[in-house]
Amino acid sequence: MMNFQSTRGHRGVTSQQAVLDGIAPDGGLYVPARMPVLPYGGWAQASFAQVAARILDIWLPGFDADNWMADAYAAFDTPEIAPLVSVGPRHVLELFHGPTLAFKDVALSVLPRLMKKAADELRPGQEHLVLIATSGDTGSAALHGFSGVAGIRALAFYPFQGISAVQRAQMVTMEGRNVRACGIRGDFDDAQRGVKAIFADGMPGNVRLTSANSINIGRLVPQITYYYTAYAALVWAKRIAAGDAVDFSVPTGNFGDILAGWLAKAMGLPVGKLICATNANDALHQFFETGFYNRRRPLVKTLSPSMDILVSSNLERLLWHASGGDSILVRALMTELASKGAYHIDEALRQRLSQDLVSISVDDHQALDTIRSVYKQHRYALDPHTAAAWAGAEALGQSDRPCVVLATASPFKFPQAMAMALDVPDIGDTVDAGDRLADWLGVPVPEALADLADRPERHSDVIDADFMAAYVRKAVNEPW
Repeated sequence: MMNFQSTRGHRGVTSQQAVLDGIAPDGGLYVPARMPVLPYGGWAQASFAQVAARILDIWLPGFDADNWMADAYAAFDTPEIAPLVSVGPRHVLELFHGPTLAFKDVALSVLPRLMKKAADELRPGQEHLVLIATSGDTGSAALHGFSGVAGIRALAFYPFQGISAVQRAQMVTMEGRNVRACGIRGDFDDAQRGVKAIFADGMPGNVRLTSANSINIGRLVPQITYYYTAYAALVWAKRIAAGDAVDFSVPTGNFGDILAGWLAKAMGLPVGKLICATNANDALHQFFETGFYNRRRPLVKTLSPSMDILVSSNLERLLWHASGGDSILVRALMTELASKGAYHIDEALRQRLSQDLVSISVDDHQALDTIRSVYKQHRYALDPHTAAAWAGAEALGQSDRPCVVLATASPFKFPQAMAMALDVPDIGDTVDAGDRLADWLGVPVPEALADLADRPERHSDVIDADFMAAYVRKAVNEPW
C-alpha cells in the first residue's frame, strides 16, 4: 500500500485520503513516502488508457483503474488521446483533444472518478465541495469532469478580466446542478491564495473541502502518462531507440505539468532536459537562473493567461524531492514566501535542480513571432502557450536529443492572439471568434466549441477576492 506524507512533515496518509483531502492538514502538498519505479518497456506501447491505468495503480493503488480508465477518456475526439505529431524539426504532443480542449482534460477526466471512489469508501454519506482556483483551463475541465457526480459539488474561481472570452464562456455555460463558476476581481494568485485560506479555515457543518488543482496528487499523477506514451510513440516510429534520452519543452504556470515530467524521469523514463517555458510572468525562470523566488512584482496580463501566475504551487513538491525530503527546509521556505513574498535556496540545491531543468521567459512579442513563423513554415497553428514552449526548445535545445513540445491548448481557445500573429482581420476576443478563425485557416472549428456562443450563461456571479470565503459559506447552504 502506497503511503503519502506532506511536503511540510505530516505523515501516514493513504492514497485514498490524499486524493480526497487534496491538501495536507499542515498546508503542504502530498508526496509519496517512496518514489515509485517504472522503467520504460514494451508495456508503454499499449493504449493510452492502459498505460494510464498502470501508472495510476503504482502511484495510487486501490482504485481499480483497469476497470474504468477507457471510459474516462471516452469524450476525447481521437483514440490516441494525446497524439504525437511531427512539425518540422520537432515533435508536438497534442494534449488538447479532450472535451474542453486543454491538457487539463487528461487528468480531470480521471480525478472525479478517483474522488468519488475514495469518498464512497472513506466517508459515505458526506458531501464534498471541490474548490478550484483557475487561470483559465482548469476550471472548465474540472467542472466538466465533476458535472453530475453524486455527493460532490465543484466551485471554480477565475480572474474575471484575466482569461480569454472562450475560456470564460466554457465555464459560465457549464451544465450540471452540482457545479458553479464565480469570477473574482483579481488575478489567479488572488484566487489561489483565497482558496488556500478557505482550506486553512475549514467549513462548518458536514461539508468537507477538497481540491481539483494540481496541488491534488490525484490530478498530478495522470499527467505522467503522456510522457511515457510520447516516448513510446518515438520508439514505435523509430525516431529513437529504447533507452535514448528525449527532451521535453513545457509551457509552465503552476508547475504541475512539468513536474509530471520530472516525476516520470525519477521513475525511470529516459528524459533528458525539461525546458520550463514561462511568459513575461517569469518568477520561475528567475528562480532557476538565480535560486531566488520572488512574487513581489506586478502580475502582467499576457496573451497566454494560463501562465499568468507568480506563485507556482507545485514547485514546493520539486523542492521536497530535490532536497532529499527535507520537510523542515520546505516548511521554512513556504513560510518565508507567505510572510515576505520571496525566498532563496542555496547554490548546491539550485545546481541539483539544473541537472534536470532549464528555463526561459518568452514574452508576447516572441510568442506571436513564433506562431507566425511556425505557421508560415509548417502550416501548423500553435496556441500562445505552446508557442512559448516551441520558442524555448529553439533557444535552449542545442542538444542532439529529440525534443517534444507539449501543446497544452487548442489555438481556437485564443482566437484573438492567433489573429494578431497571423494577421487575420476582424477577429477580437469574443466567444464566436473561433468560427472566423476556422474559416480563415480552412479547417473546421473543434466540435467542443461549435455551439459555445449559443449556450446560455448559467454562472454570472462576480465578487471581490476578499469575499471568497463568505461566498463559499453561503454557497454550501443553498441549492445550486
